Amino acid sequence: MADNNNNNSPKLKRKSKPKLKKEEITVVDTSSARKAVIATAVGNGMEWFDFGIYSYLAATIGQVFFPEVSGPMQLVFSFATFAVAFVARPIGGIFFGMLGDRLGRKKVLAITLVMMALATLSIGLIPSHSSIGYTATVLLLIARLIQGFSSGGEYSGAMTFIAESTPDKKRGFMSSGLEVGTLVGYIAGASLVTLLTYILGQDTMLEWGWRIPFFLSAPIGLIGFYLRNNLEETPAFEAMKEKTEDENAISVKNILQFHWRAIVVGMFVVFFYIVVNYIVLSYMPSHLTAVLGYGEAEGLLLIVIVMVIMIPIVLLMGYFSDRIGAKKIIQGGLIGLILLSIPSFNLIGSGNTLHVFWGLLILAVFSASFQGTMPALLPSLFFTNVRNGALAITFNISASLFGGTTPLLVSWLISKTMNEMVPAYYVIFASVVGIIVVSIFLKDTSGMALRGSPPAVEEKAEIKEILEDPEEALWWHEEKKVIEERIEDRLDDGK
Repeated sequence: MADNNNNNSPKLKRKSKPKLKKEEITVVDTSSARKAVIATAVGNGMEWFDFGIYSYLAATIGQVFFPEVSGPMQLVFSFATFAVAFVARPIGGIFFGMLGDRLGRKKVLAITLVMMALATLSIGLIPSHSSIGYTATVLLLIARLIQGFSSGGEYSGAMTFIAESTPDKKRGFMSSGLEVGTLVGYIAGASLVTLLTYILGQDTMLEWGWRIPFFLSAPIGLIGFYLRNNLEETPAFEAMKEKTEDENAISVKNILQFHWRAIVVGMFVVFFYIVVNYIVLSYMPSHLTAVLGYGEAEGLLLIVIVMVIMIPIVLLMGYFSDRIGAKKIIQGGLIGLILLSIPSFNLIGSGNTLHVFWGLLILAVFSASFQGTMPALLPSLFFTNVRNGALAITFNISASLFGGTTPLLVSWLISKTMNEMVPAYYVIFASVVGIIVVSIFLKDTSGMALRGSPPAVEEKAEIKEILEDPEEALWWHEEKKVIEERIEDRLDDGK
């Protein structure tokens, strides 16, 4: 920690060359890295299984808990309850994010998963509005708030864990496995809802069948908890703890004071990522059913097929991000959405099933360009000592403002304007914002060491080459010095 002497000496300001020792370079055990990816992906799949089944059952849940409202507004009320979870997300993100920087990534991920599983299970146990009136609505809101609180620490913590557990040159590909978990969770939820709707019929689904997917969250949560509880802590976190002598925890105030630039850039990046993601995966099932009049089973089946196709595309995007850089892939996806969103939604609204499929697939491919790159890119914006907390603040505030509200806003605008192209316009707007932010403000660090950490390699043979140019290996050194100078100045000013 810097002292309080009023010392603005040139020595502090002078550029210094970073020093790197052989033993500081992390050699990542490949099997441990794969285990980390699988465990975090299973847990993340559990979270998105929950969000998925709620999205796919939005119309049914609207009838169960909001029977006094009819038509498109019933869907609006259902998505309003969906959005409520995002009110608690920033609070949970700050709580679990800061806890993860203090206690470790592994413990927090186990806690959030258990909370999510119990909250999801409880939704399936809530009596309907016809049984207990508005108490049912209140209980649903409470369950959604608990889900939001736990998910606030879940996704950002999972991104941090994988990014810190993988070799630098494979971080993009291995981190994309997290989004495979997302898609598998969505696919499992959609497939289950589709199958139950086909077997039981709409009337039985409305009566009690909708509860079954929520009940299944409990065993999935137990499997995920077992896998996560048997993980090792991330090498980057362990190395930081060994080198850090100051036991004083970094506060939210410190993060906002000294890392606000990365937080602002990150929030804009999350904005376009989350808007596209939620329109394609969360909103579209209800759009096909409630707005375009498709049969529920037919609409869900189309979404499931598209998501299955997305899985290898997401992995390919992660693979190529390690070779040509995540920034280029993201820019390509944004340009594609700006040019093709309107044609895609024209296809979706055509009434021809094959055209609907191609429209959905076009959107899904560009969405995959973000899903395959963001789990590695977002953690790289922050230094190791604040990564979990800063990423949780960044992701959850942006996700709460723009993610949970996306289905609500789009469905409300359609109900007011009767314009089926509203989702396309929103995607284009988000993409225009994204291309500006990514092109001007985002530094591509694909294949490079994470900020605040020494390089992580897969083979010992790579160490010799890294030691030949420590300045390139510790590329973040000068950036860290700038932050340290700002902290020093604040201390000198007594702030």
